[in-house]
Amino acid sequence: MNNPSVIGIDLGGTAIKLGQFLQDGTCLNSLTVSTPQPATPKAVLKSIVDAVKEINSNQDCLAIGLGTPGPADETGRIAKVAINLSGWQDVPLADWLEAETELPTTIANDANCAGLGEAWLGAGKNVKNLILLTLGTGVGGAIILNGHLFTGRLGAAAELGLITLNFDGPPCNSGNQGSLEQYASIGAIRRMTGKDPAELGALAAKGNREALEFWKDYGCLLGAGLASLIYVLTPEAIIIGGGVSGSTEFFFPATLAEIERRVLPISREGLQLLPAKLGNQAGIVGAAKLAWETIHL
Repeated sequence: MNNPSVIGIDLGGTAIKLGQFLQDGTCLNSLTVSTPQPATPKAVLKSIVDAVKEINSNQDCLAIGLGTPGPADETGRIAKVAINLSGWQDVPLADWLEAETELPTTIANDANCAGLGEAWLGAGKNVKNLILLTLGTGVGGAIILNGHLFTGRLGAAAELGLITLNFDGPPCNSGNQGSLEQYASIGAIRRMTGKDPAELGALAAKGNREALEFWKDYGCLLGAGLASLIYVLTPEAIIIGGGVSGSTEFFFPATLAEIERRVLPISREGLQLLPAKLGNQAGIVGAAKLAWETIHL
């Protein structure tokens, strides 16, 4: 086998993205297919298997890594729940894919894959301890400790958007109240302003005072949430991705100021606050890294 490679897959509600990667991170090939509707487990399995056969036409691939929109179990075998997909509960997706493709398969939460991707080839490339926060429809997270993904004893750690920010805040789908997600997600921004983040970013770029003031307040709220995470994990870097990250220039200064106000210097020494670099490719890059970590050449 001249060019051993792996396949990274990002399973989403509307699209399934695949990439074929060498061990140094070079992407040889990529493919995007529509997620079948309804996205039942068996229908999704068939779409993934067909796409894997197409991208692995030379049969050089050694393994598959796959990110799912929800938690996986601690063994990386079972999709416990897949948010926005139909009928997903304790789906043995890794077993099914291995049976169909004959390739070793590992699965992980999509935010964890994004964190792995940024740590491997993105903003966290030279960092061993980092937090990734994805500010999108929800607020996802990933923790990289000593260069390795941390998922906890049950595989469900790093739900960073669900930490409590306000004891009496708006209810969260998790059962919590006032979670960070209720203040930092796209839905939260719409609830607070009646506008989308992109619109607020465009207004801020034109100097609109209300938009600039909103982003300042948003940055303070985010900084308060990050302060709790910094005290627990003392990361070298916090990487911010997701749709809201397009406006980091308007809220990062307030976020940093809030972190400095709330966090003891010893706990934030050398801390970097960075925008994510890989965009919507972070998921497949991280899934590929997951696959490489499960095989031994």
